[in-house]
Amino acid sequence: MPINENNEKVKKLIITIIFRINNKINKIMENTLLQIRELYKSYGNKIIFDNANVVIQEKQKIGVIGRNGAGKSTLFKMIVGDEEADKGILEMFPACQLGYIPQVDPFDPSETVIGFLTRYTGKESWECAKVAGDFQLKGEMLEKPISGLSGGYQMRVKLASTLLFEPNLLLLDEPTNYLDLSTLILLEQFLQKFKGGFLCITHDREFLKKTCRSTMEVAHGQIVLHNEPLEEYLEFKAEQEELAKSVNKTIENKQKQLKTFADRFGAKASMAKSAQSKLKQIDKLEGKKIGISTALSTVRMHIPTVINRGGIGMSLTKVDIGYPPFENKPQRIVASKISLDLEKGKKVAILGDNGQGKSTLLKTMAEKLNPIDGVIKWTQGLKVAYYAQHVNLALDAEETAEQYLRRIADKSITDDQLYRMLSNFLFKNEESRKPTGVMSGGEKARLCLAGMFLSKSDVLLLDEPTNHLDFETVEAMGAALAEFNGTVVVVSHDRTFVNLIADEIWEVKDGKVQVVLGTYEDYVWKKEEEAKNYVASNSQLTLDSSNSNATKSVKELNKEERVRLYNLSKELKKLNQKLESLNSKLESNPTDESTIEEKSKIESKWLEVTTEIETLS
Repeated sequence: MPINENNEKVKKLIITIIFRINNKINKIMENTLLQIRELYKSYGNKIIFDNANVVIQEKQKIGVIGRNGAGKSTLFKMIVGDEEADKGILEMFPACQLGYIPQVDPFDPSETVIGFLTRYTGKESWECAKVAGDFQLKGEMLEKPISGLSGGYQMRVKLASTLLFEPNLLLLDEPTNYLDLSTLILLEQFLQKFKGGFLCITHDREFLKKTCRSTMEVAHGQIVLHNEPLEEYLEFKAEQEELAKSVNKTIENKQKQLKTFADRFGAKASMAKSAQSKLKQIDKLEGKKIGISTALSTVRMHIPTVINRGGIGMSLTKVDIGYPPFENKPQRIVASKISLDLEKGKKVAILGDNGQGKSTLLKTMAEKLNPIDGVIKWTQGLKVAYYAQHVNLALDAEETAEQYLRRIADKSITDDQLYRMLSNFLFKNEESRKPTGVMSGGEKARLCLAGMFLSKSDVLLLDEPTNHLDFETVEAMGAALAEFNGTVVVVSHDRTFVNLIADEIWEVKDGKVQVVLGTYEDYVWKKEEEAKNYVASNSQLTLDSSNSNATKSVKELNKEERVRLYNLSKELKKLNQKLESLNSKLESNPTDESTIEEKSKIESKWLEVTTEIETLS
């Protein structure tokens, strides 16, 4: 075969390969929402990102992991434009519709839910009501001032407002903080069905496992995206670490052999050249060692033991908890007639929806709030420590982290124990010498927890201790508390954390506090089933009658009301079908005035029907 014919075939093959590669690149770029190239960011001498690169595509559901301070929240702030990169490019593609739940509340507390949603999003009230309904914000609640809602429901309002902008890429920075279990499960189930993609930072491993299909690690100045969920990624990291250790061990053994030869024969003139060659081989082998990126689950924590004591540590007898009259506000009882015993050595989780009184109960037990009625009695001699989000306000701004722990720690605590605890809570080297006055809220919270654990208190009362911690620290703390021989009472919605420690559950619900029979897994399963039932009924636009104690069940309706409710449900189904049909028409012809007008009429009817269903339910 002539040479030029071969050349032609090679040229055609190269052109075909280039064409296919370009097609593949074009296909990737078509689906790309966000691209980060050669990103560099530092704060003083601390480098956060160093030539970092990543591409985010449509419908990717990504869990963002990394140690506290690695740069996860900083990355989010740069994406939304709240901070600037020192160098590099963050490119938002035209197809990207970004949704970001702000840490600062975008609403005026005096605004009603529906008033805020319509003002903030510019959408019609029926659209706002429909999205809000997905998060159980319905009926009279839409007309309530936002200030009257619990923290969990306020988060639902922010979620609804973000989703009304119809984003295809959500940024979720610690969305599970301050959410009660019911709201958390509701958010989890929403994200599982969400058609767009998202990046989610959270310390709740269970939440990541149930919502994310990919994992992005922010560490050592780099951003690495892996197309596998968290558990598989952690297994991969552990395997890579073991492989690297094995390879490096083999190299080190070889280096020792070469070094022995060089030391033995280097002084001999006849062998000097060979010995020098061995030394060069040692240097070359050093370059072949694999850098070890340590798996995240390496944090180990130990809480110093206390004197073993048996019996009842605290008893509550017919206790009413709440708040006394203040200025123009009358006395408010949150829960009443509480009669419970707390055994020494028990690990109790206080659970319940936000606003029911969990923190109020813990605060009363800690004697930070007086009971309105009844008796709380602690066994004499017990040392009780209390942690809540506000405890960091008592820190001395001039004290360093190390100085604070030395002052707070029990006298029996050794230097080794103190430095280990500093390290566990990410106060290493110069961080341990940082004054508390320049620390972030998260750093102060971690420091207060470290101080509690070194105080050698018999009883630890912890209100949401997992906020501001990365999930590996949360799990290490959970394991340490489970092994701790003292008594622990915790308010937390972090399922992995609670599951690690809780051997008894107290539920605060409807003005009562009761011990829940069964395991924590049983409790969570029940909550998940309730949420599934709600989502299922809500997707059909029928109401879950168990949703509110104030609503009547269908059985309580008279015959005329039941017939009316049945007819309304049928009508609503037809309206939904009609809306779907009109939306399809508008996709192909978005300027069709007759279709737009018809859709507007159907939407008004939809809102009228749903309002009447709310009234009857």
